[in-house]
Amino acid sequence: MIYNLDKINEMAEGDQDFINSVISVFLEEVPEDLDLLEKALIAKDYGQVYQLAHKIKPNVDLLGMEQTRAIALELETLGKEEGNMDEMVRKFPLLKTDINQVVAELKKDFHL
Repeated sequence: MIYNLDKINEMAEGDQDFINSVISVFLEEVPEDLDLLEKALIAKDYGQVYQLAHKIKPNVDLLGMEQTRAIALELETLGKEEGNMDEMVRKFPLLKTDINQVVAELKKDFHL
C-alpha cells in the first residue's frame, strides 16, 4: 500500500463521511488532473504543468504519498521555472504509476 490515511483520519476526528468525501474527491479530480498534466507535457505548456502539478501535490500529500508528492513538487518547480522539459517527461511516468495504483487501491478498499 503506497497510501496511508493518517492525515485524513487526524483531520476527520472519526467522521467517516468526511473520510469518504475526501477519498471521493481524490478519485474524481486527481485522475482528470493527471490526464491534463500529461497533455500539458506533450504540448510543452510550462504554465499548465506548473498549475496541475501544484493542484495534484496537496491531494497526494493528504494520502501520505511522500514519493509521489516529491515528484509532483519537482514537476511543479520545473514548470514554474520553465526548466528541463525532458526531465519532466522522464519523471511523469513515476507520478502516473503511483497515482493509478492508489486510485485502484482506493476503489478496492472503499468499494467504489
